[in-house]
Amino acid sequence: MKYVFILAHRGAFPVSLMCRTLEVGNSGFYAWLKRPESPRSQKNRRLLVEIKAVHQKSRKTYGSPRIHAELNESGHACSRYRVARLMRQHGIVSKHKRKFRLTTNSVHSYPVAENQLQRQFDVSKPNQCWVSDITYIPTREGWLYLAITLDLYHRKVIGWAMDRWITRQLVIDALNMAIKNGCLKSELLHHSDRGVQYASNEFRGLLKTHAIQCSMSRKGNCWDNAVAESFFHTLKVELIQGKIYDTRQEAKIDIFDYIEIFYNRQRRHSYLGYLSPVDFEKKNAA
Repeated sequence: MKYVFILAHRGAFPVSLMCRTLEVGNSGFYAWLKRPESPRSQKNRRLLVEIKAVHQKSRKTYGSPRIHAELNESGHACSRYRVARLMRQHGIVSKHKRKFRLTTNSVHSYPVAENQLQRQFDVSKPNQCWVSDITYIPTREGWLYLAITLDLYHRKVIGWAMDRWITRQLVIDALNMAIKNGCLKSELLHHSDRGVQYASNEFRGLLKTHAIQCSMSRKGNCWDNAVAESFFHTLKVELIQGKIYDTRQEAKIDIFDYIEIFYNRQRRHSYLGYLSPVDFEKKNAA
């Protein structure tokens, strides 16, 4: 393994320095180079090419479990441990999450609904429970606010809206898209935090018009809306982190592509058995 490391990094560091650091001889390394490549090493080299391709396709967001699922589905029989080992040896890692501040303003005079969801995030059918939330994206023009509505069954983002202002119209637009894309059923539950946008008369009136029950998180408890919070963390880690958008329009285009093309249709979710929301939806509809 030390020789493999030296071979992989000899373009960046002197071979003699790496051999001395790793306590191996220069002659031993060069003798190893001349040996025929073993069948297993050949397989590992070919597998590494596939791993790198999947990692790149995932926008460098996949760790070993998702890459393993992708490889197996495409006909590459290998163990998750082997994938994880090769990734570790070659420094292939997924992007890591970090915390972001909340946008909830729960200081208002509007009535607040009871928490009917009670963290029951596992549901048995689509359009049984939708969850919503708001986040912000920095640009050089100022903040861009994003509101989403997500179906807990297949974890698909079925409604979203973006604007320069964090208003009640933002969440109304996201809900209207969800109503258009989803299928309204009796006893549909909508869960959100208790922010002023969701508690407003206009938003609550839209829920009532479509006979959608209203549920809200307890005060200061982000875990009550953990699935929506998790989506935003994923979005910011996999797309936003490290980027500086010049304009809000540039950010909107990037976020649209992430939600509609990558997240809903391509990204494998561990909760869904490493299927994308659209694939999970199709599989269970059949």
